[in-house]
Amino acid sequence: MAFAASARAGVTPSMRPHFGDPTPFSFESLRARAKDMASKPYAGPTPASAAVQDVDFDAVQAIKFRADRALWPDGPGPCPVRLFHVDKFNPLGVRINALSNGEARELIYSPDCFDYKNADLANALPPDLGFSGFRVMDGRGKETDWLAFQGASYFRTSGEENQYGASARGIAINTAMPEPEEFPRFAEFWLDEPQDDKPAITIYALLDGPSIAGAYRFECVKGRAPIMTVSADLFARTDIDRVGVAPLTSMFWYGENDRRYASDWRPEIHDSDGLAIWTGVGEHIWRPLTNSSIVRTNSFLDVSPKGFGLMQRDRDFREYQDDGAFYNKRPGIWVEPTHEWGEGSVQLVEIPTKDETNDNIVAYWVPKKPVRAGDELAFNYKLYWQNDEPNPPVNIGRVMSTHTGDGGVPGVPHTISEDKRKFVIDFAGGPLSTMEQRFDIKPVVSHSRGRIDNAYVIKVVGTDRWRALFDLTTEGDGPVDLRCYLRLGDETLSETWIYQWLPKA
Repeated sequence: MAFAASARAGVTPSMRPHFGDPTPFSFESLRARAKDMASKPYAGPTPASAAVQDVDFDAVQAIKFRADRALWPDGPGPCPVRLFHVDKFNPLGVRINALSNGEARELIYSPDCFDYKNADLANALPPDLGFSGFRVMDGRGKETDWLAFQGASYFRTSGEENQYGASARGIAINTAMPEPEEFPRFAEFWLDEPQDDKPAITIYALLDGPSIAGAYRFECVKGRAPIMTVSADLFARTDIDRVGVAPLTSMFWYGENDRRYASDWRPEIHDSDGLAIWTGVGEHIWRPLTNSSIVRTNSFLDVSPKGFGLMQRDRDFREYQDDGAFYNKRPGIWVEPTHEWGEGSVQLVEIPTKDETNDNIVAYWVPKKPVRAGDELAFNYKLYWQNDEPNPPVNIGRVMSTHTGDGGVPGVPHTISEDKRKFVIDFAGGPLSTMEQRFDIKPVVSHSRGRIDNAYVIKVVGTDRWRALFDLTTEGDGPVDLRCYLRLGDETLSETWIYQWLPKA
């Protein structure tokens, strides 16, 4: 790429992005820089200008990045890059560099990069404002995007149905711990010039935070569904109580499994409805998400998992009835390690929410080995942003839905001192898809406390689904951990359903 602007019809060189002087760049030099930073006290970013607080939600909607200032508007790749303005929600500017042939040039902020509807606001902003992130467009001349990085270390793609939903992060530090969570940020990016006409881009990022620094490489390919190959080299500044690798963030307000907090007319509202895990020994687990009245953290111990993800399995519009947010089109995010991660756990954090505006679900990998100051960590993995897992099991059935309600026989009361709850789990696929109705399939149910009864399995009339039902009776208000799968003789017919029930929530 020639950094000097090339002329095209209606666009003069002065309308191109402003660039700084060229500097050498390589991933090795970025890694060395991150390691050096971690050996020094954390300096932190320059505080944002007070004027940025005036860039509220309405102002953000009015400020438009000028398409003629985009990076690579004419190719060689088909995906120009536009920049995000800073605002009161993303007040800290980040450095963004265009990279070509081992040389990087910083994109310099200028007010003429944006179309401001409010001239007074534009004039009040400092000249070194910077940008808050960037987005990769769907094509030349198009106003929609498929990939965006903005805020701390957050990023996301629009999946295979062009609908944003759950997000990913570079790293999670001390999530759901007694002390405040730390949010390291991508302080600088390098965007590599595309080499052909494929919808793909390579992105390098420098992570910085009070406890950690890191060098990242993202190789992003749009394809039918976006796939990102991630390399992360991390350097600990201090001891860290909890490091969350490949963190995913989503929203779950309520679903068919638990409507106790449903105050909206829509049947379900969530970006993801479950955590899927493919363990190191090959077991497939499905854990439906919940919106509890308390913060809940569950750890699933494993050794070198084959993958995990926050998925949206229910993709029927009728289950949501939302033709604006389109929750049925929200992509799942699947993490696939590309090397042995060793001992640790997939951790799920569920935070209470009273509406759909807050991301309240987090999932990530926690290494078993404690992280101490001076430690170096390296994690390589792929992120699949799509409707289903990249390698769903074909030899077993999967959980299709979870329902809960009053236990026992309808109309027959039970003891007031007891909490009796019925669980109804539908499975489909694998060997279940070709079976006729029979009554020797058993639900294998285990529980941490209480009593299980009335457990049986039937085929749902007119469908290929098989339904497991059982009642849980408990006393007191402590949590109950549940597991269930289907078995015929010695043959396992389904993945493992895992749930945590809070009787008095």
